[in-house]
Amino acid sequence: MQVQLVPLGSVTIGPQSWRDGTVRSIQRTERLIRQTRAGWSAACSWPRTVSFSPKRINSSPKTDGEKISAEERHSSVFRNKTTRPKTTGAMFPSGSHRGSVAPFPPTSLREQCAAASVTVAREYMRRVREVEGQLRRQAARVTEEATKLERERSHLERTLRSITSNLTVNRRSSEGRRKRPATTETEKDGADFLLLWERRELLQLKRDLEAAMRSTLTQLQALAESSRQLLDCAGERALVLELLPHSSSAGGDQSPAQTSNKTDPISPFTPDCKQVLDSSSLTVNQSQLLRENIRQMLTSAIARQNTAHRTVNDGLIKKIAETVNLQQTLTMMSAAAKQAMFHKQREVNFIRYSHDRAQGPECSSDVLSREKLDRPLVQVYQRHPGTQLPEAAHLIQGSAVLQSCLKSSEGELAKLQHACQQLQDNLRGKRAAAQVDAAVVCMRRHQADKRAVPSFLQQGAH
Repeated sequence: MQVQLVPLGSVTIGPQSWRDGTVRSIQRTERLIRQTRAGWSAACSWPRTVSFSPKRINSSPKTDGEKISAEERHSSVFRNKTTRPKTTGAMFPSGSHRGSVAPFPPTSLREQCAAASVTVAREYMRRVREVEGQLRRQAARVTEEATKLERERSHLERTLRSITSNLTVNRRSSEGRRKRPATTETEKDGADFLLLWERRELLQLKRDLEAAMRSTLTQLQALAESSRQLLDCAGERALVLELLPHSSSAGGDQSPAQTSNKTDPISPFTPDCKQVLDSSSLTVNQSQLLRENIRQMLTSAIARQNTAHRTVNDGLIKKIAETVNLQQTLTMMSAAAKQAMFHKQREVNFIRYSHDRAQGPECSSDVLSREKLDRPLVQVYQRHPGTQLPEAAHLIQGSAVLQSCLKSSEGELAKLQHACQQLQDNLRGKRAAAQVDAAVVCMRRHQADKRAVPSFLQQGAH
């Protein structure tokens, strides 16, 4: 409704001060009306103000066409009162327009404020969904990395069991080689030193793998703690997502850079979320580096283990071949010694027989007439002085020589018998030692279970 001002008459009845006070009041009111209408938009269609002068108040009422257009604009405001604003700042003037009067709030102010609040809440929930999705994806990566590290830990355990089994085989091999019968066969040799070297190598590998196992368990605990923190943060962020549909995962294709630009304790992406994401990324990188180190360590350990095993087996086989070679030589020398012993025994028999023949018969009745020293021919020959026959001296000298040859031959025969006995004993020791070493090699080949080590690691170790 427009205000119609009635023009004042030109006749002055009252005093001038009374008229001037009234005019000042009207001008002040007009000025206040202009100030209050300055911030309004044209759609509000307020009536025009009246200009006053100190002497005369002139009114300028609107024409009929202006009234109609103002009424149409005023009705359009009421038709668009349910229109949803894009931002809340459009409804209120900014701080720079404090000098102008603010427009009168429309009748749809409550609906507009509620819609703006819904928009803000929806945008906040969408960004929270992005952060929550990023946290859960990072938790999935941490879980996947933990699974891979757990697989490497199982490979470590299997390799440790294999090394422990090889240590047992090494101990049994050393104990088995102590069962060699002869004293000369139990002395330290190259095979014993190879077994000692293999034991030191396996112990060093065991210590290294046990240290890697401890590091792996520590890293698994760190991954589990990181996954728990990520899920806790994701659950805390998901507290405001009950009204969002689960089918439309906001931020499913968003990269971490788009959701982690700014951190604020009251923003969707809080400093705690950033800290958890950064720590989890660092933990995952450490786990990946640890897995690579473990894989290289396993490959190197298996290669060293197989090399030590083959080296000891080759050493034992060489020892067996050497023992067999010596065994064959001992067999030939033993046969030669037996043959020499038989020849010497026959010679001793001949010498003993000759010595017995040179001594003559044991009884005087068995001495022949031609063998007697007092036979008639000798008695007739010895009637002259200085005619002594050398028969007796030769017999004595020959008997002494035969006795000496008999003693030396019997001594040589005893030496041959002793040497042959030593050869036989040594041959039996070599044969037993070869059997013991062969049994040790057989045991090592059967006890070294290749299935205890993963096949792909065996392939990488060759």
